[in-house]
Amino acid sequence: MSAAKNIHKKDVIQAAGGLLWRKDKHGRQIAVVHRPRYDDWSLPKGLLKEGETWQQAALREVSEETGCRARLGDFLGCNCYTAEGQPKVVLFWQMTVEKEDACRRHAEVDRLVWLSPKKALDLLSYESEKALLKQALEE
Repeated sequence: MSAAKNIHKKDVIQAAGGLLWRKDKHGRQIAVVHRPRYDDWSLPKGLLKEGETWQQAALREVSEETGCRARLGDFLGCNCYTAEGQPKVVLFWQMTVEKEDACRRHAEVDRLVWLSPKKALDLLSYESEKALLKQALEE
């Protein structure tokens, strides 16, 4: 039996996040966060809590990592990869800012930047997240 067949649903790491958009005098911008643990730049995302839906987790994680209350938009897609030897699935939604507060620094995220889509594509650390942003720009 292959190792993949021995993996149970509970063994799959489940996470959710969003492409958080705002408009200002510079046009349309997207939120990108820096995570010191990985020293990377990524879209806001995080693990589901027990009893939480994917959408609830996406909104909560975006709020925690950006300080913004967001409105959930259309489902955008998912990224699947292995993290510490376990399969991980991250679902992403389009989101727009409803209320923007200052991003508070904490252990998971120490910096938030708002960038044009082009600059975000240059800064994002992961090709899979760049692909989601490119897909969003084509819609």
